[in-house]
Formats: sequence, C-alpha cells, structure tokens
Amino acid sequence: MSKALRLSEKWFRFGLWIVAFVFASFLIGLGGTIVENLPKVEHHYTQEDFIDQPQAEQARGAIKQTQKTRQEAQDKLEQARLGHNAARANSASARDTFNNWLATRHVTQRAEQDPELIARTQQLDALKAAERKALSEVEAQQQILLDAQQAEARAQRQLRELEQAAAEQLATGQRSQELRVFLYRLTLTLPLLGIAGWLFAKKRKSTYWPFVWGFIYFALFAFFVELVPYLPSYGGYVRYVVGIVITVLVGRQAIVSLNRYLEKQKQAESLPDVERRKELSYDTALARLAKKVCPGCERPVDLANTAIDYCPHCGICLFDHCGQCNERKSAFARFCHACGAAARAIS
Repeated sequence: MSKALRLSEKWFRFGLWIVAFVFASFLIGLGGTIVENLPKVEHHYTQEDFIDQPQAEQARGAIKQTQKTRQEAQDKLEQARLGHNAARANSASARDTFNNWLATRHVTQRAEQDPELIARTQQLDALKAAERKALSEVEAQQQILLDAQQAEARAQRQLRELEQAAAEQLATGQRSQELRVFLYRLTLTLPLLGIAGWLFAKKRKSTYWPFVWGFIYFALFAFFVELVPYLPSYGGYVRYVVGIVITVLVGRQAIVSLNRYLEKQKQAESLPDVERRKELSYDTALARLAKKVCPGCERPVDLANTAIDYCPHCGICLFDHCGQCNERKSAFARFCHACGAAARAIS
C-alpha cells in the first residue's frame, strides 16, 4: 500500500507509527510497574511464618545452652588432660627414681634405710593417687562433653523436623500466594486484552488509529510478557492445558474468519463489474496492483501481458482505454497517464 501513497503521506504515516510505538512504550512501562508491584499486596512468606514458634524457640535455646556447655566442657577437658599428663609424668618420674633407689638399697642391704623406703613408697602412692584423681577429672569432663553433644544433637534434630514441616507448609503457602498474584494479574490484563480486541475490530482504521494500535501493542505485551510467564505450572499441566485452549480458540476464530472472508469474496465476485469497482477504494486497488494481484479477488495476474484487460479469475476490468487519446491505462487510474485527461466516472 505504501507505493500508492503520496511521499508526504508516507512520512506522516511513519511518524504516526512512531507515535503508536512511543504511546505503547509508555503504557508498557506503566503497566510493568503496576504488575511488578502487585505481589506487594501479599505478605512475603518465610519459613518463620509456619514453624511452631514455642517449640522452635525451645529447641534453639537448648542448642544455644548445650553449645555453651559443650564449649565450657571442652575447655575444662583440655585443662584436665594437661593436669593428668603432668600427674602421670610426675608419677612415672618418681617411680623411676624409686626403682633406682630400691636397686641401690638391695645392693647395700643397709637396715637404717628402711624408714626412707617407707617414706618413698608413701610418696609414690600419693603421686599415683593424684594421677588417678586427674584421670577421674578427665573422665568427668568427657562425660559432660558427651552429654552436651548428645543434647545438642537431639535439639538439632528436633529443630530440623520443625523446619522441614514448616518448609512444606511454606511451599504450599507460596503456591497459593503465586496463584492469587496470578489472578490479580489476570484480572488486570484480561480486560485490557478484551478492550484491545474491540479496538482492533472497530477502531483500527479510525482517525486516532496510532493510539488504538499503541494500546493494542500494550495489551498484547501485558498479556504475553507480563502475565503468561507467571502462569502457575503445577508440573506443566496448567500451561499445556492453557496453551491448548488458547490455540483452539485462536484457531477456531481464524477458521471462522477465513470462511467468512471467502464467503464475502464469493459474494463480491458475483456482483457486476461496475459495482465491484465502486466498492474498491483507490488506495486499495493501487496497492493490490503493485503486488501484481487482482484488486477484486487478490489472485495473481500477469499485469505485464498487454493482452490481458480483465482478470481471468473473477472477470473484473483491470485495463481500459482513455476516452481522450484512446491510450491503454489502468481501469482504476483517475487520470490518463498519456494525456492527463480525467478518467470516465464509473456509472
């Protein structure tokens, strides 16, 4: 159709298309902001919203206390081990000294050293008792540490069970929330799509068509970009079912429209040549001729063949002769290209 337009009209239409796209971009920006902020009407769920708070606090408190106890027991155990090692070293050193002294006394066989033997034996027993006491302290701290570790493990296990149950409830809550947010978006975008369909059917060729097309682009973007990606999946079933339904509806409408168009063309082709040419607009006829198709039935025609004056498919007149100079010209031209005489009015 662009070849049938005046140069200035082409630029004006190009500018109006720019207006349509700019208008659509601003509407898309506004709609995107609204859609993006829609989830804010819902509370943002976290795991803490679903966990049993009293039991969770009890478990966390127990974990904190057992960790403190475990750390204290660990520190005391290290100190007790150092004390036990020192006591064991003292006992071993005293035992070696006693054995050496006992060997010397056995050689000398001096009776006056019997009291010293008793004293050394008592000293060795005292060191051994200290070693056993240090070992008992180590064992006691080990028991405390083991109890703390087991208590912490029980509290951790209880907390994990609570968190697992809360996580399952969180997933259910988030799915419900996503569905509600999707319904909010659907409530917002579906009427826009309906209005866009009405505008396309009734107003797309009106005086304010740039705003009409801008709104149509905005509605399509809002539906297919701002809504469809947020469609709940549920394992893919919902999306596939929705895709099938949309495809069936669109396909049915396309089939109905095609049959309606074919019926309309069939009725138009049955009309007399004069009436059919009256119904064709000048720009439409020129646009179709530029595409080398018949303006009446839109079937291909060899327009370069000068022997063809009528469409061989529908019979509409394509070329006639100027009444002034008898030059062959397009039947849809308003003026003769050879002499400039006005074409005869279609009666």
